[in-house]
Amino acid sequence: MNKILYSLIICFSFFTTQLKAGNPDRQGEAGAYELLMNPWARSAGLHTMSTSMISGVEALRLNPAGLSRISGRTEVLIGHARYLEGTDIKMNAFGIGQKVGTNGTFGISLMSLDMGEIEVTTTDQPEGTGATFSPNFFHLGLSYGHMFENKISVGITFRAISEAISDVSAFGFALDAGVQYVTGPQDNFKFGISLRNIGSRMSFGGQGLSFATENPDGTLSYDITVNQRSAEFELPSALNIGLSYDFNLDESNRFTILGNFTANSFARDQIGGGIEYSLNDMFMVRGAYKLEVGLSAERDFEQSVYSGLSAGVSLEVPTKKDGDSRFGIDYAYRATAPFSGTHNISVRITL
Repeated sequence: MNKILYSLIICFSFFTTQLKAGNPDRQGEAGAYELLMNPWARSAGLHTMSTSMISGVEALRLNPAGLSRISGRTEVLIGHARYLEGTDIKMNAFGIGQKVGTNGTFGISLMSLDMGEIEVTTTDQPEGTGATFSPNFFHLGLSYGHMFENKISVGITFRAISEAISDVSAFGFALDAGVQYVTGPQDNFKFGISLRNIGSRMSFGGQGLSFATENPDGTLSYDITVNQRSAEFELPSALNIGLSYDFNLDESNRFTILGNFTANSFARDQIGGGIEYSLNDMFMVRGAYKLEVGLSAERDFEQSVYSGLSAGVSLEVPTKKDGDSRFGIDYAYRATAPFSGTHNISVRITL
């Protein structure tokens, strides 16, 4: 068991040598930052820091190793979020996980951003032409998780990324991978590592980057079409390392503490902790706090939008007296600066 765990950690260490983590000088140089957004409420209530303990379909956004830990044979999850209240941006997500055999689980996840209708403006009509457009950000993820008998689980996600408006688009691929390790007399201690958003460079192309101009040689007067090239950009890769410990007070009451460290390739590193209380695994309340490493008080205006507090609550009830069928609703709120926070709600069905 220990040999497998050490081998997996060494493998992750090899990949992370390719990351330039915690570099604030590169902040803003990546693209596709929606890959870091979390549409699921249960993990959002812990500020997306539940790397070690996350399970089921929700794990596909943070640590795919948790996919194999769904409580039943099938799990369906629907998520909606009001991102940065006041911006009218919404996140919608859907995911499904299906156990295959004894230890394997396949998963599919979809996420899209709804930015509403934006007015079209031009240099001649800066107040608007009367037309509108709507950006389209869409992700499709295919995942597989496997749990070994010695309490080690691994997972991997291949994700397709599409960003587009009516005449310009970009497409790319990303890879997420993760490991979880559980030990202790009652599986109290959990450890997790996940490597996210490792993939192809992306660039925009399309008719929107073309424009008409006069013939440059001046011999004849006629218009030509010029195609502009868009600079490539990298994906916002990140490494998460998390620990958690369950205090089982009795058969009904559980109290969990967790800590998490995130190494960002294009921003400052982040560290934080959280707590969760569970009553009969039916009612759960949670909260967390996250901050950026190395951010001085004089430069607090550079802090991440999600530095600070988060909180959430879950209600999950069995739908049958016997079996693992359950129905649950999760809610989370994350304070943001600026704007008025992000609200998440998820509906979970386990069969």
